[in-house]
Amino acid sequence: MMRIAFVEWPEGLATEGAEWSLLKGAIFAAGPDVLVTNELPFGAWLADSPTFSEHEAQRSIREHEDGLTGLMDLGLPAVISSRPVWNGKRLVNEAFALENGVVRPLHRKQYFPSEPGWFETAWYAGDDSGFRAAEVCGLRVGLLLCTEAMFNERARAYGREGVSLLVIPRATGTEIETWRISAAMASVVSGAYVVSSNRVGHSKSGTHFGGGGFAYAPGGRMLALTNSTNPVQVFDLDTKLVESAQQSYPCYVPELK
Repeated sequence: MMRIAFVEWPEGLATEGAEWSLLKGAIFAAGPDVLVTNELPFGAWLADSPTFSEHEAQRSIREHEDGLTGLMDLGLPAVISSRPVWNGKRLVNEAFALENGVVRPLHRKQYFPSEPGWFETAWYAGDDSGFRAAEVCGLRVGLLLCTEAMFNERARAYGREGVSLLVIPRATGTEIETWRISAAMASVVSGAYVVSSNRVGHSKSGTHFGGGGFAYAPGGRMLALTNSTNPVQVFDLDTKLVESAQQSYPCYVPELK
């Protein structure tokens, strides 16, 4: 068994002050082996604006560097999160693991929305790094950053790689039902646990993030859902359940060649 924590964290988060102290206390009380945050959890949401700004991009990088120090101070075995990093003249949204004080890139976001509140194509670019399973605390994991969760074939492919946990850090609006459907199906087709954390609150431009982190067991069974009263939730991951699910329908059905 491994204990996984997931959250809904507020817009504009910084690792100082009373708000962070409360969040830290909730994490310590949960006692997780692995904490999963929402995507790009620190500072203001850049994709509010359809116009790229190098100054704002650099500020977001600094805010996430400061945030990383706060995550290290949690002293957990592992944290899975994401951060902005430069790639040429644009940013990439890079998922990473913080494990035993060491930061290790896991995945770069490849699929981006472009609409009011989520003008991500103006700020971020994909690359050819693809989708590859990684290992965190001895656990095989697959990353799907927000919009990527809508491409269920990626979840199935991760299942084929034997992942036990699909991690979906999000920054999504108030309509979460489609995200829950996508995550439930991801757990069915991969035979893995699925966990997702989300942003909550309003950006300066009025984008409304809906919170609602969630977790599913293999086969699509809901385990827990965050809310304003319980912004941190946990579940215990059983690898034996994953092994059984990945040998069962529909995971055993072969791919077309």
